[in-house]
Amino acid sequence: MSKGKLGATLTAGLWKRLPPFRLVLGLCPSLAVTTSAENGLGMGIALALVVTMSNGIISALRKLIPAKVRIASYIVIIATLVSIVETLMKAYFFPLSEQLGIYIPLIVVNCIVLGRAEGFAAKNPPLLSMADGLSVGIGYTLSLTLIGSIREILGVGSWFGLPVFGAAFEPLAFLVLAPGAFITIGILLGIQNLFSRWRGEKFVQG
Repeated sequence: MSKGKLGATLTAGLWKRLPPFRLVLGLCPSLAVTTSAENGLGMGIALALVVTMSNGIISALRKLIPAKVRIASYIVIIATLVSIVETLMKAYFFPLSEQLGIYIPLIVVNCIVLGRAEGFAAKNPPLLSMADGLSVGIGYTLSLTLIGSIREILGVGSWFGLPVFGAAFEPLAFLVLAPGAFITIGILLGIQNLFSRWRGEKFVQG
């Protein structure tokens, strides 16, 4: 494995495979948990840990897993890792775990994790697969933190719980509601598409 391929894989998740804007995956938690920057960061880190470790394990076992039961096997591996992450979050970050609620267990069926397992880890060596998982995980974490930051700053007037504006600021309260999530993600997706067109990029998923 060349350093160039490893480097390209590590950076692909920051733009080419950036969820939820390029792959358009993981939108459900992106809409539901990003009422604050802290929630977005916590959800992103949890998924990043799962997708990185699951990619490595699935890649290491790819030649041993029968093709007919590969999806079921992937889910068992992912579910085990999600249970570990959920337990650790409840032990050390209980308030955040309570805020994220059901969306941590639902990482098991998150299309990002299953998609990278099937589309990358099942075809590549462990180190490269873990690099892919880490890259996509970091990209997802940055995306959710950005969405959460915009919604929290404009919708509440704080960032990571710290006041940003003075007492005269009138927050756009709808941004922390469901419509605000759709509007924020839609605007960011539109900005990215415009920037990609300006650069003459062609979207290739992989």
